[in-house]
Amino acid sequence: MASIKKKSSGGGGGANWMDTYGDMVTLLLCFFVLLYSMSTIDTQKWEWIVQQFNKNYSPEEVVPPGPAVSGSSSGGDAQPTTSEVETAMDELYSFLVQYAQSNPDASVSVSRGDGYVFISFDDTVFFDGNSAEIRPEGKTILDSIIPALEKAGPFIDELRVLGHTAQQYPDRPNRIPNDRRLASNRATEVTIYIQERIPSEVLDPGRLIAEGYGQWRPVSPNDNNDTRAKNRRVELVVTGKNLDGLMSDKFEQYFTMYESTTGQTAGGSD
Repeated sequence: MASIKKKSSGGGGGANWMDTYGDMVTLLLCFFVLLYSMSTIDTQKWEWIVQQFNKNYSPEEVVPPGPAVSGSSSGGDAQPTTSEVETAMDELYSFLVQYAQSNPDASVSVSRGDGYVFISFDDTVFFDGNSAEIRPEGKTILDSIIPALEKAGPFIDELRVLGHTAQQYPDRPNRIPNDRRLASNRATEVTIYIQERIPSEVLDPGRLIAEGYGQWRPVSPNDNNDTRAKNRRVELVVTGKNLDGLMSDKFEQYFTMYESTTGQTAGGSD
């Protein structure tokens, strides 16, 4: 009887799928390595790459790739962590306390609250009577604290400058136009002085606010010259960025309200 040979099951090459799979994994690895290298590329290398494709490019037009940064409609700032904001506010407060203790003649008082640093200056150091021009002594004080404000700049939500006046006569209030203008002008002059010395890329000018309260937030009676002097003052309120939500950031809040009201995207000033 003739023997019957069984046919072989499978014609060889059963593991060829592993070659394809290995090639795919290798390609994926190369792809992610390329992405990582692009995320850490320096400006000179990126400009060299662009130049290979476009010989007529302008370096000012080239923006190297990098991680996405959340920000505002007018330019945007990177969002720090909550611990970074708290550390920045603590360091600002500590610096100001040391400065006030080392310079008692500057008449500076400082306090720290939940998310803010409050600084009060005696107006008689900053301005002459009925004047909004900053005195040399006031400029010296501002020059001393501006570096600390600049260091904290990326972590500041708002820097508000508050201008106050004293009631000139105990029996009647100041003339409203003069009172309001003087307080507002003093706050504005201090705001301008700070803005001109802190780069906008460090502290967005949109976060600087001048407010004039006039005589209407007194901290002392207006009975005599000594008590009135305490009411003639300028204050800074520095608030740190609140990362709990968009509406907690006053700067972002404005653009959110504007866009929701008008349906238009908020742009820059003109």
